[in-house]
Amino acid sequence: MERRLRILMIAPTSFFLDYGCHVRILEEARVLQRLGHQVTIVTYHLGRDLPGLEIVRTRPTPWRADYEVGSSLHKLAFDVFLAWRVLGLILKRRFDLIHAHLYEGALIGAVLGRIRGLPLLFDRQGSLTSEMVDHRFLNPDGPWYRWVRLLEERINEMPDVIVTSTQLGAIQLERHFGCDAARIHPLPDSVNLEFFHPEVLTPEEVAAERARLGLPPDRPVVVYLGLLAHYQGTPHLLRAARILKERRIEVYFLIMGFPSVDTYRQMAAALGVSDRVVFTGKIPYEKAPAMLALGDIAVAPKLSATEGSGKLLNYMAMELPTVAFDTPVSREYLGSLGVYAAPAGDPAALADGIQKLVENPPLRRAIGRELRRRAARHFSWERAGRRLVHIYRSLLTSHRGRNTP
Repeated sequence: MERRLRILMIAPTSFFLDYGCHVRILEEARVLQRLGHQVTIVTYHLGRDLPGLEIVRTRPTPWRADYEVGSSLHKLAFDVFLAWRVLGLILKRRFDLIHAHLYEGALIGAVLGRIRGLPLLFDRQGSLTSEMVDHRFLNPDGPWYRWVRLLEERINEMPDVIVTSTQLGAIQLERHFGCDAARIHPLPDSVNLEFFHPEVLTPEEVAAERARLGLPPDRPVVVYLGLLAHYQGTPHLLRAARILKERRIEVYFLIMGFPSVDTYRQMAAALGVSDRVVFTGKIPYEKAPAMLALGDIAVAPKLSATEGSGKLLNYMAMELPTVAFDTPVSREYLGSLGVYAAPAGDPAALADGIQKLVENPPLRRAIGRELRRRAARHFSWERAGRRLVHIYRSLLTSHRGRNTP
């Protein structure tokens, strides 16, 4: 029987919040535990504790106890506190390896892991510079862009192994950063198929919940669940809703997520679609399947060219036909079953894709069934977890070989 691994997982974020990268961290930790391994997650002081996970938090900063999603100068101080917490754990306890999320985590793990000679796996979910540009924290034409890019290049060289959340991410590391392909392992985002399944609610429960939210019982509902932001395509989705209303297409939108809910609610009012759009605010991850079950169609208008899009997998598992902007990441998940809007960023193209599905219920159902089958074949967490453990053991073997006289 193979030895149980002790994994120190560094998460430089307010884990757990109910969106993208947090879900990857959560599901990786859970599947590793199911496979018999010990996972310790060290993270910021904010976030939601979840049962069954060992979560070690930093102390809060005395000058700001809150932190919003996205890039922020406050995050630098939070990362210093996180490094101090990681240092204490490394000195007091024994771990077999460090599994670091995001670029800050990789930097902390690379520097502090040397104290115990711990091998480092970097879980890369997108480009550092591209994410900062997406969040409008970094100007691609400004003086700081070159220096941040150089930092990203340097961090890419520090880990023993890099796993990427998409195939595209692996290609980018090789082509644009010159990373050795032998160090890179694509480990696409996956989905818990037992948790996300289309029969989570009965038809009667769906009707009751729609009525509670003010959604008509006999009209198609388009669902979105994720962060609300420009780079996520939220404004484009609202403009698509206006185009469909102008075309007299009877379709309603259930937009679930955060932050800036009031801002986008005001935008919907200015566009004249408040009667067609319902905003729920933040949805706990535990309630995500039940809320997605209220939809007939899903939408993923994300514009980022480098980040993953794990919400697509949740839609697929729920048998929701999905309209997405035509990006490499969308095609990686949806394959030939996606309804693609091109060019990316065009609200009219997004509206065309939604209208196509609204007007063809049999097509919706057929695509939905095939999407769940695709998720089961290629994107289950059980499959990803076994691959991750294999990467760990190969890493440990090569690390011992390099350090054996």
